[in-house]
Amino acid sequence: MPWWNGRTLPTVDNSVGKVDNSAIGRIFNHSGPIIGLFAKQPVPGQVKTRLTPPLSAEQACQLYQIALQEMVTRLRAAGLPIVICCSGQRDWFSEVFPGLPLLVQAGDDLGARLSNAVQALFAAGAGPVLMAGSDSPDLPVPLIEEVLVQLQEKDVAIIPCQDGGYAVVGMRQSTTELFDEIPWSTSGVMAATRQRSQQLGLSCHETEYWDDMDEFADLQRLVARSPESETARYIVSELNDLF
Repeated sequence: MPWWNGRTLPTVDNSVGKVDNSAIGRIFNHSGPIIGLFAKQPVPGQVKTRLTPPLSAEQACQLYQIALQEMVTRLRAAGLPIVICCSGQRDWFSEVFPGLPLLVQAGDDLGARLSNAVQALFAAGAGPVLMAGSDSPDLPVPLIEEVLVQLQEKDVAIIPCQDGGYAVVGMRQSTTELFDEIPWSTSGVMAATRQRSQQLGLSCHETEYWDDMDEFADLQRLVARSPESETARYIVSELNDLF
């Protein structure tokens, strides 16, 4: 049975965005590299909406849950501490990922949320800081290791995605201006980030491209590329009639 075990999902409580993250220094103190994983509480109709249709809202939600769990497992395999930067009810994340520190996303747009999370993690003593999305469940650990190696000399290291975004951005210092004036949720994210990095005088390394799963074609490539992944197995077993 899939890890989500058919649980009934609660409604997202948007008020958690008002939680004061200044307390993270009291619950989490870490010196060295860390990964902040951006994640939403899986609620039908609120995650992977670009996949509906052909998926139903419930199927897209289950897909997101499985991919999120697999992403956590993969990041743990990289041997780095993880902080989940969560959007939704904290209790849901505490139940599903017991023992992992939680940092509530705060900000009016993705740039502000990334900026606030990066500042909080650096303030807690971590560094370098890597920010990852939850849409690349088969992300190769060697690419994450390449980011870490490059951050020994570079200011920024990024795993770009085929669709013009990125799967991971790593920073040696808290230069959060990197997230300003970026056209989030468009194919121009990576190009704008390159330009922003140049404007700020930041040295930047890019790994080879990887993939996320925003469109149906992305799911097809995931199954072909990583058939043994938990996410691919779910796609094949539950969504095969859509292919």
